[in-house]
Amino acid sequence: MKYPILFFFGIAILFSSCGPNYRFEKVYEMEAEQWPYADTLDFTFNIEDTSAIYNLYLEVGHSTSYGFQNLYTQVYTRFPSGERIKELLSLELAGKGGTWLGDCGKDYCTLRIPIQEGAFFNQAGNYTITLQQYMRVDPVAGVRSIAFKLEDTGQRRGGDKS
Repeated sequence: MKYPILFFFGIAILFSSCGPNYRFEKVYEMEAEQWPYADTLDFTFNIEDTSAIYNLYLEVGHSTSYGFQNLYTQVYTRFPSGERIKELLSLELAGKGGTWLGDCGKDYCTLRIPIQEGAFFNQAGNYTITLQQYMRVDPVAGVRSIAFKLEDTGQRRGGDKS
């Protein structure tokens, strides 16, 4: 091949443009794979374009020895106006038969959970999503990491594309 550097550069650009378009992504690694009640996880992001449509995901990393089928969380959302809402959310990590969902290896699993798809934000400004574990044990063992991802779908309200 005459121009191998250009070929590999072109392939790198091609693959870097594929995949999700995350406008925001933050990961919390849990110390000693434990999540105590007191450790709340804050994800603050800015929305400028209120016509954009987004997908919101949580990504949970856990050990295959995690002792439950799900992970209960309290989700608090703070809007730019200062309004704050609270919602209980059960993150299902295993199917009814006890089989882990997501990508699993020998010791760990990672599961991306859609928490809202096709979402839009009515107010421009900073939003904060706060997660708190809401299980009956403190700390809950076997949780390795929690991530929040905000994906821009490239669509706009009213059918326009960006």
